[in-house]
Amino acid sequence: MNSAMLLGAIVVVFAGLLQGSGGWPIKLMRTFKYEHFAFVSMLVGLLIGPWLVTLLLCPNPIEAYKSIDPLILVKSNLFSLSWGIANVLCMMCFVRIGFCLTGGILTGVGVTLGVTIPMVFKGSGLFSNAPDLLSPAGITVLGGAGVMIVGVIIASLAGFSRDKVLQKNQQTSGNFVVGFVMVIAAGLLSCGISFAFVYSQGPIVAAMKAQGAGEIPANFAVWAVGLIAGGLINVIYPAWLMTKNKSWRTLGSLKEIGLSVLIGANIIVGISLMGKGMLMLGALGASVGFGIQQAMQMTGGQAVGFIGGEWREVQGKPRNQMYAAIALLILAALIMAWGNSKA
Repeated sequence: MNSAMLLGAIVVVFAGLLQGSGGWPIKLMRTFKYEHFAFVSMLVGLLIGPWLVTLLLCPNPIEAYKSIDPLILVKSNLFSLSWGIANVLCMMCFVRIGFCLTGGILTGVGVTLGVTIPMVFKGSGLFSNAPDLLSPAGITVLGGAGVMIVGVIIASLAGFSRDKVLQKNQQTSGNFVVGFVMVIAAGLLSCGISFAFVYSQGPIVAAMKAQGAGEIPANFAVWAVGLIAGGLINVIYPAWLMTKNKSWRTLGSLKEIGLSVLIGANIIVGISLMGKGMLMLGALGASVGFGIQQAMQMTGGQAVGFIGGEWREVQGKPRNQMYAAIALLILAALIMAWGNSKA
């Protein structure tokens, strides 16, 4: 692996850790519920943030967008819309079948598709040269994805065991079968955030650079236009919840608005770093970058749990299971990075 690819791997590792741990400000909130911090953070992270960077740092961005085939912009928004729907379904599944099972199934299904599809249906620009699924590099990356899925399963089991030890059995509601089908659908749709970049970045980045934009602003421009649909559904859903619950006034807490803005900043920085890291990883970066990012995102989330004291009173098997899961997730990232070096 050359130095550029190594740096790309480090970037997606950091992106995953940032996204996995980016929700830590929630632990400091006292009045905001999901709908409040989700509304503010998604508005800032998915809509305001990327457009602010694009309009300020990309020369003539509107002219650049006009030069792009509209179908490319539509395609990227359909992918981000699928991811937005997955987020809404995920929230519903937390209530129906619990956090651990939802997180495990969603990540397992999502990473399977996110890693394999770009090697079958090639992405745009650099990703169009990705090795085939059954090439030596492809098989190695698939092996890493398999290790990751095992790690996800063990992490889910550890979560169940922890809640049992703490006597915090999750309250679920609704038909379990319906919830199970919903989380499978959410997993299938969740990789849309990656595909929104993979299948549109080539022409958009080229158009921005033709107008004089730098590498980083050009990458933000991909997300600015591609996240519109996904961003809107992620803002509309919590807005609907606040209307339903008549809780718009709760947004009056400036401290918690600030914490929510911080979450939003973590979201867009993490997403942008994922895209940049994918490109730095080379032709196979769409698959490898997403796989590593997902492994590290789950690792980052567990790290916040440990630091926040969620495991303080838990010893023995549950804690050992989580240690094993984290080790497998790190191993999976290393295997996928090794596979990328074989491309």
